[in-house]
Amino acid sequence: MSIDAATEAIRAKVGDNSGLGASVKFDCGEAGVVYVDGAAVPNTISNDNRDADCTITLDLDTLNALIAGDLDPTAAFMQGKLKVDGDMGVAMRLSSVL
Repeated sequence: MSIDAATEAIRAKVGDNSGLGASVKFDCGEAGVVYVDGAAVPNTISNDNRDADCTITLDLDTLNALIAGDLDPTAAFMQGKLKVDGDMGVAMRLSSVL
């Protein structure tokens, strides 16, 4: 799945009001980024590389596995498949959205 397809899948899961109340950036390196503005209503999802309350660094395959529900976010963190910078509380709330 491409970064564009991942963006669309996240947009579908987040909807207009995720209740996240913060911004999150999924940084997939050279594959690109997915930026979720969960503070704005309606929520906006884009590929803009902007500052976020929480940045999750991972590869595109890991992001796709998270979106598909094939990988537990906590397990991915413990296995070192993703790194969280910023507000860890936002990352924890995000797991209920995805």
